Amino acid sequence: MKRAMVWSLMLTLCFVALYAQPRDSNPSVPRYAGQNLIRPENYREWIFLSSGLGMNYNASIGGGEMFTNVFVPEWSYRQFQASGKWPDKSIFVVEERGSLTSGSINKTGHFQTDLVGMGVEVKDESRFPEKWAYFSFAADTKTAGAKPQAACWQCHNDRAAVEHTFVQFYPTLKEVAKKFGTYRAAAENVSPGK
Repeated sequence: MKRAMVWSLMLTLCFVALYAQPRDSNPSVPRYAGQNLIRPENYREWIFLSSGLGMNYNASIGGGEMFTNVFVPEWSYRQFQASGKWPDKSIFVVEERGSLTSGSINKTGHFQTDLVGMGVEVKDESRFPEKWAYFSFAADTKTAGAKPQAACWQCHNDRAAVEHTFVQFYPTLKEVAKKFGTYRAAAENVSPGK
């Protein structure tokens, strides 16, 4: 009897210790410092949606081919899988990395290099009247203010396949959105620059 009480007390103390631990100091929901978004950390532990190479929405802009890697928090991804819609407080991180064609043993193709910066898209209905806001971070920037509505919001509003997100470029989510009837097929036929 005494041994059972000791085990019970030990288990209780373990649960108390577990739940008394500080929670993740950087949850996968938007965090702000005043009007600025705090740069999401640990985003590489989120769900990877897709990668692009040299993608640009304006044909007149030149430059090197950069990789873009898109990540969303797992909770947001799971809710999208169940409904075809992005829940409030969803975050998209579009990581921008340089690319090289020659290095080490590589003979053809491209590989990713250093972080150049990141674009972050946030759905936060209580903070933004338009629901969605867009932020740019340099490789070492810790906070960023929302970009003007004309910078990203309008393009996403006009050309995104699901809400303000370019699901037309995320092959693993396209069929989910189509199944739930949230996919705008017309977004596939929009000409860049229009």
